[in-house]
Parts: sequence; C-alpha cells; structure tokens
Amino acid sequence: MRRVNAASSRFVYVCGTLTVLLFYALVLHAQPASSRRGVTETAEQRAARYFESVRKSPPQMLAFLLKMPKGGDLHNHLSGAIYAESYVQWAANKGLCVNKTTMAASLPPCDQDQGQVTASTALTNNLLYRQLIDAWSMRNWQYSGQSGHDRFFDTFGKFGAATYGQVGPMLAEAASRAARGHVSYLELMITPDGVASSQIGQDVGWDGNFQSTFNKLKSKGIAGAAATGVQGLQDAEAEKDRLLKCGTAQADQGCSVTIRYVYQVSRGAPLGTVFAQMVTGFTLSNDPQSKVVALNLVQPEDGLSSMQNFTVEMEMLNYLRPLYPQAHITLHAGELAPGMVPPEGLTFHIRDSVMKGHAERIGHGVDIMHEDDPYGLLKELARRRVMIEICLTSNDVILGIKGEQHPLATYLQYNVPVALATDDEGVSRSEISREYLRAAEEQGLGYVQLKTMARTSLQYSFLPGQSLWTDERKFIAVSQCAKDIYSTTEVSNSCKQYLAGSEKARLQWKLEEEFRTFESQF
Repeated sequence: MRRVNAASSRFVYVCGTLTVLLFYALVLHAQPASSRRGVTETAEQRAARYFESVRKSPPQMLAFLLKMPKGGDLHNHLSGAIYAESYVQWAANKGLCVNKTTMAASLPPCDQDQGQVTASTALTNNLLYRQLIDAWSMRNWQYSGQSGHDRFFDTFGKFGAATYGQVGPMLAEAASRAARGHVSYLELMITPDGVASSQIGQDVGWDGNFQSTFNKLKSKGIAGAAATGVQGLQDAEAEKDRLLKCGTAQADQGCSVTIRYVYQVSRGAPLGTVFAQMVTGFTLSNDPQSKVVALNLVQPEDGLSSMQNFTVEMEMLNYLRPLYPQAHITLHAGELAPGMVPPEGLTFHIRDSVMKGHAERIGHGVDIMHEDDPYGLLKELARRRVMIEICLTSNDVILGIKGEQHPLATYLQYNVPVALATDDEGVSRSEISREYLRAAEEQGLGYVQLKTMARTSLQYSFLPGQSLWTDERKFIAVSQCAKDIYSTTEVSNSCKQYLAGSEKARLQWKLEEEFRTFESQF
C-alpha cells in the first residue's frame, strides 16, 4: 500500500507542478512581447511582427502592403503603365479603327473590307471589348498561342495608335494609381520628342565615326528635338494637372506624386536613329530644368538588332557620356533567360552596361549568374553601388523566371542595392503593392527588407540634391537632421535648411514620416 500511495503522491506532485508551470506560461504568453523580453519594442518591430503573423494569408498580407509607403517606382514605362480599358476608351473617343482579326488600332478611315470597325463598337459589343482587353494586355495570355515574351511585346504595336496625343491623360492615370499604392515618386520612361530625333537620325545615318556623326546631327538641328521634348512634357503635365484637378479642393491624390522622366532610346532601331536619340536624351537629362533625369535603352534585349548592335551602342554611350556630365544613365540589361539567345549571349550584357555604358542602375539583371565571373561581377556591382531595378511580375510573364529561379536573393546576399518596380503595370495587369506581395510570397522577404527596398528606391533615384542619409545601408541621417529624424517635435532650423536645399532629401524625409504614421497602427 505504501508503494501505491507513494506513486500516487508523486503523480499528484508532478501534475500539480505541471499545472503551475502551465499557468505561468499562459500568463507570460498573454503579456506583450516587449514585456517578455524586458525591452521596448519599436514601431518597426511591431509592424514586422504583425506582417509575419499574417504571412500564411496572402489577402491579409496584401491589405498590409496596400497601405505601406513604398517610396519610388524607378522602372516604369509610361505606355505600358496604362490599363487596356483606358486605351479602348481613348481609341473610341478619337474615332480610331480596330481590326477584328489582329486587334490592331489604326487611324481612320476604317476599311470594312479589311475587317476594320470603329473602336467605339467595342463599347457596345462585349465580345469585342473582351478581345481588345486581352489583346492589349497580358490578360489570359496563356490562351493566346504565343509565349509570354512575344505576347507582351506584341501588345504595344496593337494599342500604339491609342497613345497618340494622350500623354497628359496617361500621366494622370499613372500618378493617380501610384498615389493609391503609396508611391511618392515616379521615374517614367518616355520619348518626349516623339519622332523628331528619329527623323533626324534617319536623315544623317551612321557612318561608324562618333565625332563626324555627332557633328552632322548638330548641323541638322538635333538641338531642336530637345526643345520639342521640353515643350511636349510641359503641355502634358499641364493636362495632367487639369485632369487631376490639382490646386483645387477636389484635387486627386495623384497631384502629390513627384514625377521625373527617363528618355527612352529604341535600341532595336537603325544605328543612326539610336545615336540621334541618345544625343537628345543626354541633352535633356543634362538640363536640370527639363525634368528628364536620365536615359535608357528599351525594346527587347534579345531582338536581332539589339543583339547585333549591343557593343556599338555601349561604345556610343561611352563616347557621349563625358560630353554631358550632369546626365544619368540606367540601362535594361540581363532581361534574358536561357534559350532566348545562344549561351554566349547571356555572358556580358550586365557587365558591359556598367563598365562601358556607364549605367548607374540596371533594369532587370535576371541573367546575372550566366555572366562571365558572376561572383566577381556581383562584388563589383556592390562596390560601385549599382542598383538593380527588380520587376518580379514582368520577369515571370516575359521570361518565365520567378521564385527560387530569380536572382533577387543572390543580389541581397552580395549586398547589391535593389528596389522593386512595376515595369509595365498596365500591360502586365499588376501594380506596385502586388510587386511587394510577390517579393514576400515568392522571395520570402519580411517587412524590414521591403522597407529597406522602399528607402533604397529614393536613395538611388535621380532626383537632385544630397541624400538624407550618411550611411545608406544603416540609414543614419546626416548630422543636420540626426536629432530630428525620429522626433515628432518641431524640426530644427539646421535640418529645415538642409531639406530646403535638396529635393531628394525632402522626399526621403516625407517617406520617413509616412513610415512613422503607418507603423503606429501596429
């Protein structure tokens, strides 16, 4: 009996001890995390902890990200930023024609014998409307019989006529959507002079000599193309402001978005046209009054002319760069995947864009690990602080590269600066918050990493002025604002003066204020 009683006593003792321990564990768990750790948890840490708590719920993650401040969108083609629904409406308003077989828009008159109808027909014909939306975007592209790459690049030729004379409304749509996504700064790729540079370049041609071709362009009045571009942007911005009712009590939130422009050069055009556009792009981006802050080479990187002329085009940039010291360069490079070009075609575009083309930022950079000495290149990109413009949705639909196949994690591992961008959100049927969601879902990034990318976007923007940060990796503020950056009290005079002298620092300061407001919710 004593043995039985002893066992029972031990059982009761153990159960009692476990009950007490469980009670204290429940009490401890019920306390705030900051109390358990004995330290005060920051607003950033609370936001990060909340984000992790909803990681298994993409809808809740998206709700979080929709409200998150995102800084800048630095890789955004204006024509690709517009949703097809807007293009259909504009095509109808302008009396354009659409071919019911090819879905291509064209100027009137419409030839019924060639299968053309007025675009306005789509506004009363639901089937035609759906077909146009699909043809003018990547919606349902999987059923088109084309690769994502071909379907994507073919859309631009189909809706091209609908963009004529619509730069103002396009700016309004892009700015308004950016504001809804809590983007405060846009760098929009556009060719503001239209065909002015191209026509002069066609007339002059390319003789293989940089200096003589440059002299011929000047004698043909290439400077006039830049003036045309400046006037075109001023007119478009005035129209944008009117449409968004900027300066009135009914102003759209898009009025608060700061916009600058990146001059796009058609890399697939004849070399004479390419060089002429480069000259105009450099001229505009060298002028701080033009709002054009850089130039870029666009069109498919795997195209025939793009591949054949890549080296010559880098040499053109190398020749022109010293002539325009205030200009900036960002280049599409490495927007390639195995099988699109021969293996050797994957080995040098990113490196040469930086070393020969003087790129300060790289758009996409997807084939980095196929480059010669990729690890050496990664270290060089980190050393030079060349930022990579990451476009996850675009890389998926065009290249078929996503998830673990994407090099974003590698760039982060080697401390290469990166920021998320939309590329062509309208054509891709995406928007900036969903780019952030992809980064969280497919790349496993947490809130602090996403916040760092938002800050990085403004740090590497081509806005004029000094940065708010003396250390861009740890985000340590300049001495003038070091005591003010996390304070909610009145800003010191020294910080006010510093911000007044730098547009970049002012937007960075605004972003920090937005983060404080956002994180206070958690």
